[in-house]
Amino acid sequence: MKNLEIYIHIPFCIRKCNYCDFTSIVSDETIKERYVEKLIKSIENFNSDVSSYSVSTIFIGGGTPSILKPEFISKILKAIYSKFIFVEKPEITIEANPGTLNREKLKIYRRSGINRLSIGLQSADDEELSILGRIHSYEDFLQSFNLAREAGFNNINIDLMSAIPNQTIKSYRNTLRKVVELNPEHISAYSLIIEEGTPFFKNIELFEKYPLPSEEDEREMYYLTREFLSKNGYFRYEISNYAKEGYECKHNLGYWSMTPYLGFGVSASSYFEGARFKVDKNFQIIEEEKPSIKSNIEEFMFLGLRKTKGVSSKDFRNMFNQELEFYYKDNIDKLMKEGLLEKEIVSMDEYLLSLTDKGIDVSNVVLSEFLLD
Repeated sequence: MKNLEIYIHIPFCIRKCNYCDFTSIVSDETIKERYVEKLIKSIENFNSDVSSYSVSTIFIGGGTPSILKPEFISKILKAIYSKFIFVEKPEITIEANPGTLNREKLKIYRRSGINRLSIGLQSADDEELSILGRIHSYEDFLQSFNLAREAGFNNINIDLMSAIPNQTIKSYRNTLRKVVELNPEHISAYSLIIEEGTPFFKNIELFEKYPLPSEEDEREMYYLTREFLSKNGYFRYEISNYAKEGYECKHNLGYWSMTPYLGFGVSASSYFEGARFKVDKNFQIIEEEKPSIKSNIEEFMFLGLRKTKGVSSKDFRNMFNQELEFYYKDNIDKLMKEGLLEKEIVSMDEYLLSLTDKGIDVSNVVLSEFLLD
């Protein structure tokens, strides 16, 4: 059977963070309950044939999924369990914010089958957290992390952010040190991007009081992340993600490998049976134009090269019934000569093509080389 991933979108937050451009709202309990009812109904009414698929991962994201009553999460998962076939040990993740977790909630998550927790810390500095608009302090995070360990979670991701207003290299190094001391299994480390429409974008004068780090400091934080985490046993398996051996996020690896996925909930996207579709605010499915072979090839390269393992020539051949060099020989040769790509021979009929460290540093430039005319 073919693998299938499921994404569940929970759009509710206590308040919107200053950098957030995701679909999220502040709402009351009545609206949350109605949303969950509609979400469950959309799962139950999904009518495409999934008999040849088995679900390998579920990711409950948002928003802040942990803001919901845990019974709602259990009901959502029960609907999915009833609708789909599963692999033997699926990875089931829920995103959680410090300040929204408690002992009983975590116990219910575990009983519901959730086996991976992703906690949004962002920074260990309380002033930086306040600037970001986070609802928690570092102490709140520590309490949530320790409660998760007590509840039996042995696969925890911590989200971190660099290039925060007023952040220094020293404060960022301190955040990395504190997080590594906690020994999580996975760390996602992203650089702040000021997106259009976010509170930060609308309040640019804030940066007069809390300046953004210089380009040089931002670059140093980027290198510090890689070096510090590598030294402490976390290997980089994707541009922004680090894990201990065996704890890579299977759900994200599926995205980057173009594994089919179904999204449920407002604004959730799907890629299934070669088609893409999205859920609108009324829980109606909006079908997008079926991707062309050209766009699928480009996406295969863009996503696959995010992984440090890179893309497989064999996977490319199996997916597109053509050799990788047919489309990209000159581009590959050029990028290899420039030291931005490297090739690893796996067997007589397969090689892996991946970004070098230098290539990762300028990944946007490298990936643009894989746009087809």
